[in-house]
Amino acid sequence: MNGNTPYAGLPGETAAGQRAAADIPDLSRTQKRTLHRDVSRIAARTREYLPNEYVVDANVSTSATGPQVTVAVRPPVGHAVSAGFSPDLEDRSEELITADERDEVARGLAASAALQVKQAIGSNVTPTAK
Repeated sequence: MNGNTPYAGLPGETAAGQRAAADIPDLSRTQKRTLHRDVSRIAARTREYLPNEYVVDANVSTSATGPQVTVAVRPPVGHAVSAGFSPDLEDRSEELITADERDEVARGLAASAALQVKQAIGSNVTPTAK
C-alpha cells in the first residue's frame, strides 16, 4: 500500500515522506540577494514604526516548499509576534516582495506588537496626566 502513495519516496533517491529535490524551487544568486534585501527592508520599516525597546529580526530559510521569509518582533513585555510567508518565485520582476506587501507586513507586525504590550499591561498602569 505504501508504494502507491506520493509519500512513499523513490527507492535510492528520496526518503519516504520527503519531497524530491526537483520539486523544491531553487533560487539564483540574484534572487537570494533580492529576497534578503526585501526582508531587510521589512524589518527596517517595522523598526521605524516602533520605539527602540522593541527587537525586530528577520530570517530567510528554506522549507520543504521553497524559500520561507520570517520577520519577528519581540516587544518589551508580552508575547513575540511574527509574520512568515513564501514569496512568489514565478514572478520574474525586479522585486520578489513588492513595496505594498513590505509596508503591509511592517504595519501589521508593528500593530500586533503594540497590541501585545497593551494586553500585557492591561489597566494596571496609572495615567501620569489627564
